[in-house]
Amino acid sequence: MTEMTLVQAVNRGLHEAMKGDPDVLVLGEDVGVDGGVFRATEGLIKEFGPDRVIDTPLSECGIVGTAIGMALYGLKPVAEIQFLDFIYPAFDQIVSELAKFRFRSGGQYPCHVVVRAPYGGGIKGGLYHSQSTEAYFCHTAGLKVAIPSTPADAKGLLLSAIHDEDPVIFLEPKRIYRAVSGEVPDGDHRVPFGSARTVVPGDDVSIFAYGAMVPVATEAAEALRGEGISAEVVDLRTLVPLDEATVLASVEKTGRAVVVHEAARFCGFGAELSAILAEKAFYSLKAPIARVTGFDTPFPYALENVYLPNAARVAHAARATVRSG
Repeated sequence: MTEMTLVQAVNRGLHEAMKGDPDVLVLGEDVGVDGGVFRATEGLIKEFGPDRVIDTPLSECGIVGTAIGMALYGLKPVAEIQFLDFIYPAFDQIVSELAKFRFRSGGQYPCHVVVRAPYGGGIKGGLYHSQSTEAYFCHTAGLKVAIPSTPADAKGLLLSAIHDEDPVIFLEPKRIYRAVSGEVPDGDHRVPFGSARTVVPGDDVSIFAYGAMVPVATEAAEALRGEGISAEVVDLRTLVPLDEATVLASVEKTGRAVVVHEAARFCGFGAELSAILAEKAFYSLKAPIARVTGFDTPFPYALENVYLPNAARVAHAARATVRSG
């Protein structure tokens, strides 16, 4: 076990995957000599060389399209998009090509591609460097979507993603790249997809979160504990596939649910999670499902801390949910 930050764990995961499998390579803007805008690929080019750590032109469409071609010939490319906000020039390549190759080929072409991208607010990036649009990719059949919240999960989920037969959108919460640290298992540590993690057990209300919102939800649960409210915090870890069993079991126990994400509220992932709970756990619910999210506006710069959910907002929603039911 080694203590490291989340971004260091991403780097370690990439290093170990490349060391263990010569078919794994990294490509993207500034991933080589500069080590990436957040230094997630720092040092990789020195060990593996420019043939496996490829600095590309500024063309997201080209990056993902090239990765698809590589994968169809048996390689396992990890394509980095500098910010999730910049991914849209590659959107057609992702949703129309990457997501469909395994299906359209009857499984002959698994298309091992991981698309990594830092996402979310918290770094004063303004409206073009702070978006959380994970729901776009969750809506696309054929893609898997993983979002870690701890260094151990960053490495473990990334290694699982690289070796998965389906393409994976791997979103990294840049707000906590260096704000959280923890013990990370050495070696080929993999976290299985579709396996949520109960961060804090509780009996009165379930709080579901992912990415940078997990520490926020945990802080809210600690505050609620001082008021005599036992809040359970569940880190979803992968949105697709979703661990429905853990989600439903939690709500069946507590009878109440609060869903937290920093993406805009309308059609955000919380809407799908709420629908699942309404369909499959309706008779267990003692109160309406609450959502604590970003707002339905472009991401602001000056009002970033107002836009982002915080522990006070989450605690207020959980408190109201408990008292209403």
